[in-house]
Amino acid sequence: MRTGIVLALALPLLSGGCIAKTAWDVATLPVKATGQVVDWTTTSQEEADRNYGRKMRKMEAAEGRRLREENRRRKREEREDRDD
Repeated sequence: MRTGIVLALALPLLSGGCIAKTAWDVATLPVKATGQVVDWTTTSQEEADRNYGRKMRKMEAAEGRRLREENRRRKREEREDRDD
């Protein structure tokens, strides 16, 4: 019985830092979670710039493909006209 009392009295001293840390983590969790949700739902200027650059590169690539195809078609038609 006496060992149990000594152990019960020593327990807060042995785990005091852990309990305080856990209490702090639980108390700050809603703030951290809210901050993360805001990060997920908003777009930073860097992300917007990156997305715009990606969009423009895709558009330029599509325009290049279209121009190459038109040039091939035009050359093919010119060859066909000369052969006739």
